[in-house]
Formats: sequence, structure tokens, C-alpha cells
Amino acid sequence: MKGLRLLQGMVLVCILLIPVLVFLFLRGFGKNEYDLPIFFQKGVDNPFQECPVTDTTQHFIPEFSFPNQEGIPVGRAEMEGKITIVDFFFTSCPSICPVMSKEMERVNDMFRDEPKVQIMSISIDPEYDTPAILKEYADEHNAIPGKWHFLSGPKAETYALARCGFVIPTIDGNGVPDDFVHTDKFMLIDELGRIRGYYSGTNREDVDLLMLETKVLLHGSK
Repeated sequence: MKGLRLLQGMVLVCILLIPVLVFLFLRGFGKNEYDLPIFFQKGVDNPFQECPVTDTTQHFIPEFSFPNQEGIPVGRAEMEGKITIVDFFFTSCPSICPVMSKEMERVNDMFRDEPKVQIMSISIDPEYDTPAILKEYADEHNAIPGKWHFLSGPKAETYALARCGFVIPTIDGNGVPDDFVHTDKFMLIDELGRIRGYYSGTNREDVDLLMLETKVLLHGSK
């Protein structure tokens, strides 16, 4: 009987130690050793001269504001002071978007109670993806209002934002779903508007890493 009680006590101690060990891992015994990269600290290469000429200092997400699925303007201003996870998609996408949206549902659910984390899914087919269409799509994917924004803005501005702001390849399909070209990447943006990571939105392990590194930012990575 004493041996059973001792074993139960040891198990309880181990269980209680788990959050302590996780905390020590993240904080590095007083200092967070898990620092995330900061992308484009010396500016963004612009070999085809398709983006505005910038200097060689830290790249930040530029100003933009598009209506979301509720018709409410959301953009760069709403990113200030928050961690934002961004992807580019379109609702009639026949290939990677359904997988990406299902993976983003997991992100949406993971941070449902964290007010400092939000999601922006930006349509690359804004002529079709009106706020009404986006609202239906958002409901299908259990998007939390005010947490997961589905955005649709002017086409030229959207493509410039993708290529020059988030630094991802994007090609207009001119209304033909199979002709659109866009990346599967989810992008992690910190509270200052800096890009901190790119992750495949079609790979579950990569999305798991995104969620882990989002938590690292929440715990104070610089």
C-alpha cells in the first residue's frame, strides 16, 4: 500500500512539474532563448522593379485597408500591437485553398481566447469574393468574428500588397480559377508589422510550428 502511495505521489509531482519545465524552456531560465528570425532587416530585393523603391532598412508591412466579411475596414492599422497570421486565398480555389482554410481553422481555434492574436485571409479574386461571399465562406470555416478576418480589396492594390508587402509570388488568373497562382504560405507578423515566419499552410507539421512560434512571440521573443 505504501509503495502504491509513493508511486502515486511521484506521478503527481511529475505532472505538476510539466508546466514549470515548459515555462523554463520558453523563458530560458529568465531569458527567452527561442528567438524568432526577423525577415528583411536590410530591405527587400526588387530585381524586376515591380515594387516601390525602398531603402535598405527593416521592412514593415505597408499601409492597407480592405473591407472584411462584415463590410468593416480592416488592415495595417488593426495589426498594431497584435500578432497577425496572414494568408492569401480565394473562395473558388480548386486546389490548395480548401486545405489551407482547414488548417487555418486549427489556428483560429487554438487562439480563440487570445485577444492579441488575429488572422487575416486576403482574397486574390476580389471581383468574385465580395463581403457576402466571404461571409458565407467564413461561416463554413467557423471563423470567430473579430478574430479571423476575410478581406477583399481592389485587385491592383491586393497584388501589390502580396508581392511587395508580404513578399510572396502571386499571379492574377483573370477570373479563371485554374489560372490563379499563389503561395500556400501562412505568414507570422509581429506587433510592429515585421515578418517573423513563413509556413506551409498545407502541411500540418508546419502549421503546428506556426502555432508554437506564435506562442513564443506572445511570451516575449524580440
